[in-house]
Amino acid sequence: MPDRPALFDQLQTLTTEKRNPRTMRIDTAPLPEIIEMLHREDQIAVGAVTPELPYVVQAVEIIEDAFRNGGRLFYAGAGTSGRLGVLDAAECPPTFGTPPEQVQGLIAGGREAMFVAQEGAEDHESNGADAINAAGVTDRDVVCGIAASRRTPYVVGAVARAREIGARTLFVTCNPRSQFTIDVDVAICPDVGPEPIMGSTRMKSGTATKLVLNMLSTATMIRLGKVYENMMVDLQMTNLKLVERSKKIVMTATGVDYDTASETLDAAGGHVKTALVMLLAEVDADAARRRIERADGFVRHAIAGTAPE
Repeated sequence: MPDRPALFDQLQTLTTEKRNPRTMRIDTAPLPEIIEMLHREDQIAVGAVTPELPYVVQAVEIIEDAFRNGGRLFYAGAGTSGRLGVLDAAECPPTFGTPPEQVQGLIAGGREAMFVAQEGAEDHESNGADAINAAGVTDRDVVCGIAASRRTPYVVGAVARAREIGARTLFVTCNPRSQFTIDVDVAICPDVGPEPIMGSTRMKSGTATKLVLNMLSTATMIRLGKVYENMMVDLQMTNLKLVERSKKIVMTATGVDYDTASETLDAAGGHVKTALVMLLAEVDADAARRRIERADGFVRHAIAGTAPE
């Protein structure tokens, strides 16, 4: 009889691998009840993020500092966790006007794993370390490991290699903080409890992870002046929807009509920030750009003609 692998025993300790007593009869429940069960569990996932907010603040401070000093953010994950990291990274350039290299997603199995599961790719720490090396991570960068179970070898290897290089390290997991033993600068541990379907961490764990990543990238970009009031003002006009959204932002922030917003955006080279400063400070495009540069990208300060403190 073969020996039971250590991994089997390790998995038994993970909250995300346990059975959920609230969904034991989900397989025979009427459809409306199935949906209600899933919805109730999702609400637990949202609540699990609340006690982790102070750690999210710490993580954002680290990312902001890295960006201000020429560093980058790398997410490293496998399966659902990896896909969520790639998703968050991919959405930063169109939303916040960042260069594609500033936030990057590393996923076990590479690009193919975004569309077709490459499950075996996560089983070796060396694969994670190799991904960090291939990405050219330096001591100015931040690496955020993402693993619902906290134990995924690819992720553990990526974070360990990043620390060897001298990069700052974060970790997002959905198992309790009391069980977290990996050496990182900040761990974020929303304890979502057992999944509705045992071990299916694309569910509550995926929801909680997406919430955390949303906050990490969005809060950092707010701190870097990418938002005016509560509007994205560094978005890139890369499709028709974003072109029209840009006009709406200019109209909303300044009170001008559609034609004026369009004309001002044209004069601003399609840059929403520049258009806003032109209209609200009553200056031309060149002067608006100079104001924005002096204000370190913050529209409020550029309008007032002051530098941020």
